[in-house]
Amino acid sequence: MHYFHWIAGTILALAWFSRIVDAAIGMPSVANISKPEWDRNLVAAKDNLSSGNPRVSIIVPARNEEKDIEQSLTRLLELDYDNYEVIAVNDRSTDRTGEIMERVASKAIGEGNRLLRVIHHRDLPAGWLGKTHAMWTATNEAKGDWLLFTDADVQFKPDSVRRALAYAEAERADHVVLFPQMIMKRPGEYMMIAFFQTMFVFGHRPWKVADPKSKDHMGVGAFNLVRRSVYEAVGTYEALRMEVLDDMKLGKVVKNAGFAQRNVFGGDLISIRWARGARGVVDNLTKNFFAVLSFQWWRTVISVLGLAFLNLMPFLGIWLAHGWERLPYAIALASMFSIYVGMSWRSGVPAYYFLLHPVSTALFIYTLLLSMFHALWNDGIIWRGTRYPLEELRKGMV
Repeated sequence: MHYFHWIAGTILALAWFSRIVDAAIGMPSVANISKPEWDRNLVAAKDNLSSGNPRVSIIVPARNEEKDIEQSLTRLLELDYDNYEVIAVNDRSTDRTGEIMERVASKAIGEGNRLLRVIHHRDLPAGWLGKTHAMWTATNEAKGDWLLFTDADVQFKPDSVRRALAYAEAERADHVVLFPQMIMKRPGEYMMIAFFQTMFVFGHRPWKVADPKSKDHMGVGAFNLVRRSVYEAVGTYEALRMEVLDDMKLGKVVKNAGFAQRNVFGGDLISIRWARGARGVVDNLTKNFFAVLSFQWWRTVISVLGLAFLNLMPFLGIWLAHGWERLPYAIALASMFSIYVGMSWRSGVPAYYFLLHPVSTALFIYTLLLSMFHALWNDGIIWRGTRYPLEELRKGMV
């Protein structure tokens, strides 16, 4: 046991300490477009632009989103940008989503605003997920030089798109991901989202996305802004038609194709309440967690063991070890706590939620196993009332 604690503790200390050092060096390079320097007009920022601001097509797929769709679309129609359109897709909704979309569009037309178009889907072709099909059909009608894919529950501030475009043009980026502000109201949400963000920093290094030599890539469903020419060059959403993790996979194919990818912070330029309570986070992730592991049970088992060792062993080791054996565990815990401190500066999650890290770890392991069990039991996933066979999902993965 003496040697076990030294070996295990050293591995954990190196893993967590190296990541916090890497993050401390790299994170300052990730731009924050909510800062004053990005509050500028795009035409003024581009010396070689003579024909006005580039047109942006904002794509909003929605299925059974009657609670949020009206406010989301209304906010999009109030953007402080002079050349854009909004294409909202009602993807086979069984609630009032389509009716609300039409009402918002009619009201806007009555006020002289013709920015919003609504598409209604009644059926889903074979070989497609509902969401990817909705986005693909919308882009086929889009007129924009840039395509912005977002979700039906995201709240935009008026200057969000203008700032993102100013940054994209200044950096000559082909794909820009804007991290949303997470609206959290319950302790369970703080706890689970803090863990999710910690693992996100550990597994996906945002500061390396801009490095063309790295394989790190990024995609966020709330704000994926991509040049139309790049979108077409990587095969459009037709290449991702069966991808559950379509947002991240869009980022992957863009990066792998050699195009310039950037991710940025933006304060509250866009915001979303992702889930309600810890149970809400579990429910949201149950659908797609197994997809992260390519729908393979053995990868899931290995990941569960890895998550437990990486996140629980520092807490256990500090109590089970003796004397100097506790030192590497203490380094691992201090590094983990430092990540929580760093997140508290940007996300509003108090650093003391670090103390609940073991609880959130257990819940995430439970979610991963639940996601695997549901997919294997149903031989597929059930997403918004539609069943997608596991065989087709595996074949369609990028």
